[in-house]
Amino acid sequence: MRAGWLQMSTFPGMSVLSKLHETLVHRRRVRITAQLLAGEIPQGASVLDVGCGDGSIAGQIAQLRPDISIRGVEVMARPGCKVACQDFDGQHLPFADGSFDVCLMVDVLHHTPDVAVLLREGRRVGKSYILLRDHLSENSLDHFTLRLLDWFGNRPHGVRLTYNYQSRAMWEHAFAQCGLELEHWRGDASTYPPPVDWVAGRKLHFIARLKKRL
Repeated sequence: MRAGWLQMSTFPGMSVLSKLHETLVHRRRVRITAQLLAGEIPQGASVLDVGCGDGSIAGQIAQLRPDISIRGVEVMARPGCKVACQDFDGQHLPFADGSFDVCLMVDVLHHTPDVAVLLREGRRVGKSYILLRDHLSENSLDHFTLRLLDWFGNRPHGVRLTYNYQSRAMWEHAFAQCGLELEHWRGDASTYPPPVDWVAGRKLHFIARLKKRL
């Protein structure tokens, strides 16, 4: 882990900040993200949510789209996950080729050392699409803002923080490298309320639908 004050595990007021984040940010993020993603999934699709966390987003997508089936994998599957979930090692998805119609990755890839590793695995186990929600960093201000958001949102939960943010050009290079074609890009996927959105939004969050190249 990188050194620095952003890597401190505790500081006075952490529990208060964690509760505020849960009340003001997390619940809204779950609701809006689920709404945005639900409309991108084909009718009757089987979906694998890679890095599903507690299953909150997947669970709400399932409520919005009762025609689909959705399950998750997580590095450490959490008790009480809101969808069926199993452990995986963070790099290799424990499923045969083409096991799902859609692989879903919500704010997962920037926690990995190499975004291409899971993109390739998503391409392998998915029949048609990878549906991605992640961050966009085009300059040092973007990077610093995203570091702060990641730390406040994830550090209390012990999530691995690599701060591996990509620019649009870097994302598109990774997609092409992994045999994926960008079919749809939505750059207004922020879930923060105003006035927080003026700082934490700023088109730093996107949704991409990626199609397998044959």
